[in-house]
Amino acid sequence: MAPTETLSRGSTTLPTILIAAVAGLVSGGAASYFFQTHSNVVSLDTPYQAVLLNNGAAYFGKLEGLGKPYPVLQEVYYIQTREDPNTKQRPNVLVKRGQELHGPDRMILNANDIVFVEPVNPHSRVAELIAEAKQR
Repeated sequence: MAPTETLSRGSTTLPTILIAAVAGLVSGGAASYFFQTHSNVVSLDTPYQAVLLNNGAAYFGKLEGLGKPYPVLQEVYYIQTREDPNTKQRPNVLVKRGQELHGPDRMILNANDIVFVEPVNPHSRVAELIAEAKQR
């Protein structure tokens, strides 16, 4: 009877080991997925950020979801050079997006198109211009 006991014990142990191994793989995979999707989020500690895209365009705004595939830029501003017809000077002007025909209220960016993100110092000229634009 010893061989039957060994076979019985072995057949009970093998499914238990397989179930434990599969459960371990599933929980490990779930933990890895959670870590990858939630740990890539970058914290930004200034009210506004500068975002440079790979097409050379630079925008300023409140960036949400940096580290995710499609971060969102809210309160979007950009710098435009305008020529004064009288003086022929070309001053840079900060323009708020939203005046375009389609009236965008935000930009949903492809993370692959972002070259870099920098904080906008709250005491910088850009921050001052944004504050002035918000008062108008």
